[in-house]
Amino acid sequence: MTATALGPWPGEDPVEAAKIIRGELGSPHLPFLAELPDRGVGSDALGRTACLLEELAVDVQPYGWRLVDRPGKDFRRAASALATDINVLADVAGTEENPAAEIKVQLVGPLSLAAGLHLHNGERALIDYGARRDLAASLAAGVGRYLSRVAAAVPGARLVVQVDEPDIAAVLAGTIPTSSGYRTLRAVAASEVRESWRVVLDALRGFGAAEVVIAVPAIEAPFEQILAAGADGIAVPFDALTSRQWEQLAGAVEADKRLWIGALDTAGRSLPKVSDCVEGVWRPWRQLGLPATALGTVRITPSQGLAGGTPAHATAVLGRLTQVADGLNQLALG
Repeated sequence: MTATALGPWPGEDPVEAAKIIRGELGSPHLPFLAELPDRGVGSDALGRTACLLEELAVDVQPYGWRLVDRPGKDFRRAASALATDINVLADVAGTEENPAAEIKVQLVGPLSLAAGLHLHNGERALIDYGARRDLAASLAAGVGRYLSRVAAAVPGARLVVQVDEPDIAAVLAGTIPTSSGYRTLRAVAASEVRESWRVVLDALRGFGAAEVVIAVPAIEAPFEQILAAGADGIAVPFDALTSRQWEQLAGAVEADKRLWIGALDTAGRSLPKVSDCVEGVWRPWRQLGLPATALGTVRITPSQGLAGGTPAHATAVLGRLTQVADGLNQLALG
């Protein structure tokens, strides 16, 4: 049982973020490359992923990120921020006496990317099948440079990739609004969603990812589609899971898939007690008849990203996550 966080981090200092994360999430836990959206345009998750695209470029318009013919200042700003973060990671990791055995990076998945990027006419790329296909292919082609740079920054570390699909339920349900807001975009077929994920997952593994997990919200999360696409695991918030969803996740655990449970609610002013978080995971685990030994497939995460708070609060969250993981490990060992 180990702990990690979802990627977003407060503040604007990548050095401070890297030192805190790697200090709090030492072995056996999973440190990650922080996203610092407080730095502004290009440091948000969408812009950060868009700068990875191969033979596609983006800029910023009043309505959001737009696909364009050639890179401009917004694209270069996003790429520069990411390069800085990777260089900082290399510097911090290079000073460690006991380097972490793993490192996690995040990127926005192809469907949420298509929902968030706009075409020249201002409409979402999600509206067009060809645009959706091209985005998935472009992302698959572009992740290689990303992973190779991270691998060079932390030599020998196992690479874990978290593919974020925050809009996937709306994409599958056909509830994403058009640019006018007067209607919604047609639902994307589940078969196309699976194929888009396969394209990106295969590329990530081909470029060295040892573990690829798809992160989704709990409401209407398409667990079956994620597993059918070949993901190594699922990351999902804990608090809104239904009994049926727990049963689906139990099936995933029995199939040797990883389960990242957002068991630590960070929305309140104070953090939940360790005992409450431990019991919240342990109770349904035992009710489903899952063996205690299978808890080794689980990572504990916060319920959401940590960018909305302060660095001190985010640091406390990481400490609490490791305490929850330790508590569950003690239960598993009897």
